[in-house]
Amino acid sequence: MKRSLLRMMTELSSRKFVSRITGRFAKSSLSRRWIPRFAAMYKIPVEDAEKRLEDYRSLNDFFTRRLKPGKRPIDTSAGSLVSPVDARITGCGVIKDGLMLEVKGQDYTIEELLNSSPRLTQYLNGYFWVLYLSPTDYHRIHSPCEGDIVESEHIPGRVYPVNEFGLTSMRRVLSRNERLVTYIRNDIGEAAVVKVGALNVSSIKYVEPMPKKLARGDELAYFEFGSTIVLLTEDGTFQPRSDLKTGDKVLMGEKLGTLIVRNQA
Repeated sequence: MKRSLLRMMTELSSRKFVSRITGRFAKSSLSRRWIPRFAAMYKIPVEDAEKRLEDYRSLNDFFTRRLKPGKRPIDTSAGSLVSPVDARITGCGVIKDGLMLEVKGQDYTIEELLNSSPRLTQYLNGYFWVLYLSPTDYHRIHSPCEGDIVESEHIPGRVYPVNEFGLTSMRRVLSRNERLVTYIRNDIGEAAVVKVGALNVSSIKYVEPMPKKLARGDELAYFEFGSTIVLLTEDGTFQPRSDLKTGDKVLMGEKLGTLIVRNQA
């Protein structure tokens, strides 16, 4: 009964206008006074931030902060696919006939996640990572590999929470929420970076000017408040690290595995 009530309340509060109201406040100068309290509440390492707390103009300005140079070294090993964000792994594994299996007890179809994109056939038996960003985390999104941006798509949707409750109690939130998808083509294949909006995320923003060619670790976009990245690789082009599993924490630039030449046999 209690869980059903929470689910109903979440349905009612997951309208875009709620996030817009929250976003307007977070971008206002009035929100500046909340920055020290917010940083203390979530134990954010403010010494890593590019600027001093008092130099941020709003809570949103602090939330989308850049870090001091060198705070997130990018793995340089050949063919490395790196985490595009600071996050906790909430799901990872081989995509099986178009299904991402057992993400917090639910299965997701690639077709639904990618909004029936013609490109989805390239990912039906690839690999996936679901990476959850908490309010504590650095919220800028970087390229997981080098390559060219060959397509981007905005998919309208809801703004359900993508935390533990949202992923376990709501129906397939990753493919029902608003999403911004970037497809990156490299020498080995293609990767899809699916940026999933969430409750109180007023928007997902690309950096400006929007790059066409990316180096591994280049800044790509950012979340205004916390959310999730789903990272996909094409069929037969990725070998994951053997020591990473669901529940582990990764930092932006950390190696997730290696891009490999597809077996043509």
